[in-house]
Amino acid sequence: MSNERKKLWGGRFKDCKNDPLMDSFSESISFDQRLYEADIIASEAYCKAICKIGIITESECAQIIDGLETILTEWKSKTFVVKPYDEDIHSANERRLGELIGTISGKLHTGRSRNDQVATDMRLWLRIEATAILNHLTELIAVVVRRAESEVDVIMPGYTHLQKAQPIRWSHFLLSNAWLWCKDVERLKQLIERINVLPLGCGAIAGHAFNIDRVFLAEELGFHGMAINSMTAVGDRDFVAEFLFWASLTMLHISRIAEDLIIYSSAEFGFVSVSDSYSTGSSLMPQKKNPDSLELLRGKCGRVFGRMTGFMMTYKGLPSSYNRDLQEDKEPLFDAVDTLSTSLQILAGVLGTLMIFPDKMRQSLSTDMLTTDLADYLVRKDIPFREAHFVCGLVVKLAAEKGLGLHELSINDLQTLHPSFGSDVVDVWNYEKSIELRSAVGGTSESSVNFQIGQMKMWLARLVADKSL
Repeated sequence: MSNERKKLWGGRFKDCKNDPLMDSFSESISFDQRLYEADIIASEAYCKAICKIGIITESECAQIIDGLETILTEWKSKTFVVKPYDEDIHSANERRLGELIGTISGKLHTGRSRNDQVATDMRLWLRIEATAILNHLTELIAVVVRRAESEVDVIMPGYTHLQKAQPIRWSHFLLSNAWLWCKDVERLKQLIERINVLPLGCGAIAGHAFNIDRVFLAEELGFHGMAINSMTAVGDRDFVAEFLFWASLTMLHISRIAEDLIIYSSAEFGFVSVSDSYSTGSSLMPQKKNPDSLELLRGKCGRVFGRMTGFMMTYKGLPSSYNRDLQEDKEPLFDAVDTLSTSLQILAGVLGTLMIFPDKMRQSLSTDMLTTDLADYLVRKDIPFREAHFVCGLVVKLAAEKGLGLHELSINDLQTLHPSFGSDVVDVWNYEKSIELRSAVGGTSESSVNFQIGQMKMWLARLVADKSL
């Protein structure tokens, strides 16, 4: 039998031989073979379902499942041999099943299409991978919580517009990123529920001709629901698009802290040092220690975002139901999953081993960062904030003209700008006091940061308790 006749659809084209370039152009086995386990799991469930409605006997069902288990073992042991006419993982597994058990294998595909088969495989595979990513993301958050708790006494300059703004706790900075990742976790949990919908049993477009029990299929495969419309079932890749968006947003959050740490690790800042395990050197300059792990994390954000936009451009113009363009969903999804999974683990390693230099952080504080506190000082003397803000702008201007720090201006200097300044103004020039005044929920005071840590610990405990992980 020719290769063409061995194709799943070869009968219609028995007198036409494909251009070898077309075979190479259209194959997906080179990348979709990673779906092998999902494909076999779904096929075993489908085998039981068609046995349940009398398409195959109990004996035939047992033979098919035994054959599928053998194929699974071959894939896992890397002894499975892909042949030139294996277009995709489905045809490869079906071809091998025929070699193992003979013509009975041909009964397995009764009522099933590769359209609902691949949609099911993708959801099964992504459900597992997304759950693993959820674990990596949660561990990253736990690393930050442990670090924030142990380094709560460290203070540093806080920045807006990359300009010194107000003093904050280092832990407050760390937790500002962790809260973004908490939202990423919540979104991913919701997305997993939307992934967990069964397409199998919908056929190619119109549904199943043998009244297969799809409730049984859903239960067998652990799906929480099933697609109600067969056309939607085979053509829906919203879950791929949504995961790619989710991955892009999560990578964006990774990229932002990477950018901060790259800046903080520079000689000009010197706040942190990335472990040698996550750094590289220069091929020319022996003195260099580059935070390449962080730079790669920042760069890979663009890679994942590109995968999302590329797939969206493929997806946007498709007519209803299944179209072969949807083969282009796999490579961007696989790459995004791999990139994000590795990135989360690398960032957890960077943050877990990062060295900080509290003295250097403190040395970078300057009293101009307490100008808002100076305005608040006047507010506490019943001066309207807008007036206090204007007066403190004059204070900054006067200090610049005199070449002095704000704390170096005399009481007389200050009183020339407003009579409410008194000798107690010296209490303003205290970084710890400034930080501790920010004690409302969300602030950077010790009590507020400890409250955040407590809330995040409870949040992590709930994740474990509800068996989300």
